[in-house]
Amino acid sequence: MLAYTYVSKGNFQLLEKPKPEIRDGKDAVVRVELASICTSDLHIKHGAVPRAVPGITVGHEMVGTVEAVGAEVTKVKPGDRVAVNVETFCGNCFFCKRGYVNNCTDPDGGWALGCRIDGGQAEYVRVPHADQGLTVIPEGVSFERALFVGDVLATGFWAVRISEIRQGDTVLILGAGPTGICTLLCARLKEPERILVCEKDPDRLAFVREHYPDVLAVTPEELPETVKRFCPNGGADVVLEVAGTSDTFEMAWKYARPNGIVTVVALYEEDQVLPLPRMYGKNLTFKTGGVDGCDCEEILSLIAEGKLDTLPLITHTYPLSRIEEAYELFENKKDRVMKTAVRCQQI
Repeated sequence: MLAYTYVSKGNFQLLEKPKPEIRDGKDAVVRVELASICTSDLHIKHGAVPRAVPGITVGHEMVGTVEAVGAEVTKVKPGDRVAVNVETFCGNCFFCKRGYVNNCTDPDGGWALGCRIDGGQAEYVRVPHADQGLTVIPEGVSFERALFVGDVLATGFWAVRISEIRQGDTVLILGAGPTGICTLLCARLKEPERILVCEKDPDRLAFVREHYPDVLAVTPEELPETVKRFCPNGGADVVLEVAGTSDTFEMAWKYARPNGIVTVVALYEEDQVLPLPRMYGKNLTFKTGGVDGCDCEEILSLIAEGKLDTLPLITHTYPLSRIEEAYELFENKKDRVMKTAVRCQQI
């Protein structure tokens, strides 16, 4: 089968590999219908993810059809249409039992797919702990609408959940890339008074204004006056940092009100500094880390009910044979790209 492979730093190649097989009773093999490219894949390419293992198939955003299951799998069966979770988790360890599945202590736990074990930018993928890592897609929900459930939409959902957004809050989201948009969509479910989105890219600003006219989208230069105007308590009640730059890291704590919540969703390629003397007295609560992706069933239900829709994010579609073009487009933000869908089955 064809599989897009992390060969070495800066070097991904489309290679022929053996089709994966069941290795453990908890495994499933999924025929990948659609995959997508995540910024985390680019971090692997740039050598910024030390855990990533050269030789693995990359990709952790995918949907498909169950091809085979191990003897211990009970929740999915061959023929089921499924969303694949970015994280594999055992469901039984200290962290899993508390919903902190990103820190599952199983050898295949946490972010393994497309990082430490073969992922899904391929025709097939083996998914360990399939009962936890696969979620059946409801009837009437297309593969396209379910494509982002396991990672980027799960990230936005998790970020909003831990941010404790309440009705009447003003929420500031820094970054209007795909994760920022998914965070925006999930924040709207909490019915805050106002959502502000800050983004420097004019195409992404235009995307927010076109698709979400109820959201106030501003540039970094416009943000100080916007916060003064709409945040009477000295800043936003909740700030979600989704952009991942040194500037936006500083903006996150700077534009949060005293005693506010700052949730850092972004993955940085270099260390960031908390200037504690400058922050002293703001009494902020910081929440950071990788997504605990255990909400996929609820997210799919919200999609089926029409309350979440990420379809506008798919701006470009490629066959797997042209995935290098898709990467080049996505990495360089060409042609107003937001997200790509990669069709992994050869027709």
